[in-house]
Amino acid sequence: MRPEIIIICGPTASGKSALSIELAKRLDTEIISADSLAIYKGLDIGTAKPSKDELCAVKHHLIDVCEPTDNFSVSDFESLALPIIEDLLSRGKIPIICGGTGFYINSILYKLSYGGSASNLEVREKFYKMAEELGAQSVYDELLKVDPKSCEKIHQNDLVRVIRALEIYYSTGKKKSEQNDKLCPRYTYLAVTPDIDRQALYNRIDYRVDKMIESGLLEEVKGLIDGGIDLNCQCMQGIGYKETYDAIVNDSYGDLAYQIKLNSRHYAKRQVTFFKKLDGIIKVPKDTNLAVEMILNIIDKE
Repeated sequence: MRPEIIIICGPTASGKSALSIELAKRLDTEIISADSLAIYKGLDIGTAKPSKDELCAVKHHLIDVCEPTDNFSVSDFESLALPIIEDLLSRGKIPIICGGTGFYINSILYKLSYGGSASNLEVREKFYKMAEELGAQSVYDELLKVDPKSCEKIHQNDLVRVIRALEIYYSTGKKKSEQNDKLCPRYTYLAVTPDIDRQALYNRIDYRVDKMIESGLLEEVKGLIDGGIDLNCQCMQGIGYKETYDAIVNDSYGDLAYQIKLNSRHYAKRQVTFFKKLDGIIKVPKDTNLAVEMILNIIDKE
């Protein structure tokens, strides 16, 4: 079947945005950003948002949709993105979801069934945040404590199912292994990720960080601080912003670029691991034009 939606995902600096824009032009469609920082107004340089020319060339959704003081959850993303997808589908277009925030993408792809138990967004957000800050292993360790039998069937890197099992337990007091629970796909989809080797990716990350600093990342963060934004604000926990905030507050800039590059590399490794588990994901050439042609060929064969 021809896919209803296209997912372009992968690690930071892997070329997702350029690929999504060129593909959207060829398909005459629109892009839904799945980036947990691009949603914020005023966070432009550190998020590598599309340029004004790119935004004019292809319509983008869910960029600059909330203030830096706002909290924004996976469920907020889901509630905003789904109506956009339905509108595009009603107009005969294939929505392109592009980004590196895996939780956002999974909220679009799957409806979560809880074996008759109600969902608990507060619990879900707690463990998403834990995974983001401490890594997926910390979340898996929590499940091992409360429902080791489920761990026999859920891989430690399958974060969606791990968190869902924890949500069931902390919502109902019952173990997922004792309930009939399943993951329900919402749409038929084609998921792709740029095939870029680790060293090339790290080189791109280093180049991007250097360009961000040259382009005024310090000034951008200083402006946010002057506007009342501090580390209590969710947006300031993003890589690039937290390190720059600390450098400004402590008046210590010597290893700023190094710290952002290091943390970006660690995040990229977690993203690669996360997206490897996405069912049916296909690697496409890192060259944008070759990738576009490959995706179009796949669609034509569906």
